[in-house]
Amino acid sequence: MDYIKKLSRFIIPYKKYAFLNIFFNILYALFGTLSFVSLMPMLKVLLKTAEPILKKPLASDYDGFLEYGDYLENYLNYFITQKIAEDGQYSVLILMICIVLATFLLKNAAGYFSNFFLAYLRNGILKDIRNELYEKTVELPVSYFSEKRKGDIIARISADVNEIQNSLLAILELLVREPLTIIFTIIVMFSISLKLTIFVFVFIPISGIIISWVGKSLKKHSNRVQQENGVFLSVLDETLNGLKVIKSFNSESRFMSIFKNSTSRLYKYSNDLAHRQNLASPTSEFLGIVVIAVILLYGGRMVLVDKTLTPDEFITYMALAYNILTPAKAISKASYKVKAGNASADRVLDILNTTSSLKDDVNAKTKEDFNTEISLSNVSFKYEDDLVLKNFSIKVPKGKSVALVGQSGSGKSTIANLVTRFYDVTEGTISIDGTNIKTLTKASLRGLMGLVTQDSILFNDTIRNNILIGKEDASEEAIIEALKIANAWEFVKDLPNGIDTNIGDAGGKLSGGQKQRLSIARAVLKNPPIMILDEATSALDTESERLVQVALENMMKNRTSIVIAHRLSTIQNADEIIVMQKGEIAEQGTHNELLAKNGVYKKLVDMQSFE
Repeated sequence: MDYIKKLSRFIIPYKKYAFLNIFFNILYALFGTLSFVSLMPMLKVLLKTAEPILKKPLASDYDGFLEYGDYLENYLNYFITQKIAEDGQYSVLILMICIVLATFLLKNAAGYFSNFFLAYLRNGILKDIRNELYEKTVELPVSYFSEKRKGDIIARISADVNEIQNSLLAILELLVREPLTIIFTIIVMFSISLKLTIFVFVFIPISGIIISWVGKSLKKHSNRVQQENGVFLSVLDETLNGLKVIKSFNSESRFMSIFKNSTSRLYKYSNDLAHRQNLASPTSEFLGIVVIAVILLYGGRMVLVDKTLTPDEFITYMALAYNILTPAKAISKASYKVKAGNASADRVLDILNTTSSLKDDVNAKTKEDFNTEISLSNVSFKYEDDLVLKNFSIKVPKGKSVALVGQSGSGKSTIANLVTRFYDVTEGTISIDGTNIKTLTKASLRGLMGLVTQDSILFNDTIRNNILIGKEDASEEAIIEALKIANAWEFVKDLPNGIDTNIGDAGGKLSGGQKQRLSIARAVLKNPPIMILDEATSALDTESERLVQVALENMMKNRTSIVIAHRLSTIQNADEIIVMQKGEIAEQGTHNELLAKNGVYKKLVDMQSFE
């Protein structure tokens, strides 16, 4: 089956639970059938329809499978005859009731244990799928998420995985419990009356075709619901992230309209899906009643007119027919769940089967030190169609700082993305100590680098844990020293719990300058040989900029640095300044050399006020 094939690698680690579930499902189906069969001897005693048989029947007197039912019936009548003669009719009735109770008890115990082991199977698969999805999310390149809605990714990891979990129960019911219940029941029905059973089963294919027709488009509708769920979560995520902008521009009504449009579509799609799911139960129930009505008509004739069926056999047969209806209805519901789960599995596997374009080479090397220089040679790069870098070449010697300046869109930040290998170059090479970074493991490459971005990315945790991302085993003394170098200790020491103070979602309890200094402290603690600063002060006010600039200068001492700057006041002391225009180098040199050229850099300087 397609569904099992898709999830097989997640099921294999929990196969023992699957086998135990199947084993107890078989027992459930067996005892479920026997619990109804056990009604017949009780009815025989109550209705006094047991034909008195004094001689024990022998199996050898009956030929073939078709006479096996006669053998069982005669043996049962013989047993009842003997027991009534020995203990009396009421005592035999008590015995028959005990047998009925025992079979129902065994059936329910088997049902409990099948679900007991199913819990380990379902929840284990759920855990492994979520873990692998998260691992894949972290592994995939940044470019993948620039093309996808964050809300859709969240929907796949949460709602779609839950849908898979729910449908996994359905698939096991569909494969084992319910079909076996039907098979065992049909065998007993054949043994009671071959003629009546053949007549009844003329109607089953008709009901099966109708149920299949109802569920045909379910997967498509389920997929549509899950996709819209992703859109809904994306709108919610963007609203929470941009709440200040929305309020400041009085755009609440606009975003409310976008959100309501999404929830309206979700409402419509969910209703369409629910209507199709809800149609399953009444359809199968009505078809079941039709089958029961046919059995009553035809079977009633066999009891009342033809006298070929006894009342106790007919009542037991009706109970067995009901025993088929319940699992048949469950199968029809389960088939819808499986279709919905199939749609969710497709969406989850779409992420899991995505191949990262930035995978480590099979023979990738680990580099633990930096000795000579970073070199970008004839590098060209495009995000989509147009080149944002064209034949770009620079060298950054060890211990030197190189600054990249230019107007927005000139390709400055792209350099940071390429050197850290968030993206791969379209043409040309980037090398460290003469080794192409594509031949290095990403982990060891990034281990040589510290990154401070314009957006201070902090997490809803304590200051200690945010800074320890740079070096997990660092001591408290090392953390405080990093905070001092980053000019952050002055405000951290005054916080209620010091470095153990929670800074809120995305560091929302701190100012922009404070957040940026914590980002710098994180990079300082890592103590990498190469530092990349991507417009680290551009979003700050003048006072915060001064504090952060001092922190950056402290950090950059005796360290190789690539500084991407918007504010030229922050890079005057760089060993070399590269002026970029439309992805190419317009000028390069020191601050004084570039001013003397009276070119592009001079114009940029004149546009900004220096203090």
